[in-house]
Amino acid sequence: MLELPVRDLCDLCEGIAGREEKWGVIEETDHTLTVINPWQFEIGQCCVITRRHVATLLDLSDEECKAIILSAKRVAHALIDTFSPLGILTFQNNGVYSGQETPHFHFHVVPRQEGSDWGIGPPQLATFETAGRPRGTTHDSTGDAERKERVQVSASQLLGTVDLIRSNLPAAHIHSEMHDASN
Repeated sequence: MLELPVRDLCDLCEGIAGREEKWGVIEETDHTLTVINPWQFEIGQCCVITRRHVATLLDLSDEECKAIILSAKRVAHALIDTFSPLGILTFQNNGVYSGQETPHFHFHVVPRQEGSDWGIGPPQLATFETAGRPRGTTHDSTGDAERKERVQVSASQLLGTVDLIRSNLPAAHIHSEMHDASN
């Protein structure tokens, strides 16, 4: 059994349910919400989260799995059209030893740009230039708190980014693919 992070209240359930501004919603489906990440380690960093409170990939229904990947694909297309990134990083953590901090499933979709400042992210992805560092290299957490503070942006900036991404979502015909995939 995976050890999960402990939170009295789920950050995602509480934040999204209350529609906190920092969790700007880009798109909604029956099973998912695609939201802007309030910590913009990369401009446009998003998460696809489940509407249902589940902790890990292992807890998802087949329908939720399909909806998550289709939502991630849609927002990835929008991120490419919005930011012209060098790459799109997708990842998801399961259990505290993988780096999971919130006990609610969320799938990151991140437009990667040269000069990234991603030291709190997965250690192998801390900076664009050191992706692929030798196995076993530990993450130097010096400066993580400062870095996390630096990547916090105002609610108005987040909502502006949400609007830009939303304006570049693929045409509505993709919605029918999402509906077909869940049947």
